[in-house]
Amino acid sequence: MFISPERGMLPVKDATMRRIVVGVTGASGSAYAFAALRALRATQCWEVHLVVTPAAQRTIALETSASPGDLEALADRVHRDDDLAAPVSSGSFLTDGMLVVPCSMKSASAIAYSFDGNLLVRAADVALKEKRKLVLVVRETPLHLGHLRTLARLAEIGAVILPPIPAMYAKPQTVDDVIAHTVGKALDQFGIENDLFHRWSR
Repeated sequence: MFISPERGMLPVKDATMRRIVVGVTGASGSAYAFAALRALRATQCWEVHLVVTPAAQRTIALETSASPGDLEALADRVHRDDDLAAPVSSGSFLTDGMLVVPCSMKSASAIAYSFDGNLLVRAADVALKEKRKLVLVVRETPLHLGHLRTLARLAEIGAVILPPIPAMYAKPQTVDDVIAHTVGKALDQFGIENDLFHRWSR
């Protein structure tokens, strides 16, 4: 507990528990979202707030044998993408930042220009305006000049652009190895210790 002269006594969150928002868009790569949420759950010290767009729900059904409900079961709290009054829409709701995995170019563009038409984009905008970490696993190729300019704008305003590019030095043997590398790199951005991939050493 801590004591505030103005407000009295308020409960303090477990000091070991941190909070992160995870957004999932309709870009191809649902497996990255599942892997990221499983890894966060395995830490047992991160409270995960999840936002899944309708397009992501459709992509999950197309790409995997799982359901959106299976993904949601890995989070501590799920927020509807159309609920712009959800806690994660406000900067006063404290988090350590947001991971968007995978991130479509449509969502990246909306984030770049603060087009807060849904909760996922609004939560990302909050992370930027509050100077919190925002990591975007942008999934698109090839990239035309409009895409590149959007990504440059995002980098300029504080986002981390982390496309799912595997490191061949790790000699991945399976698709899961490739996915784990990107997820591990994304978690590194938040200071989350992990051994999901082989780190370079000589």
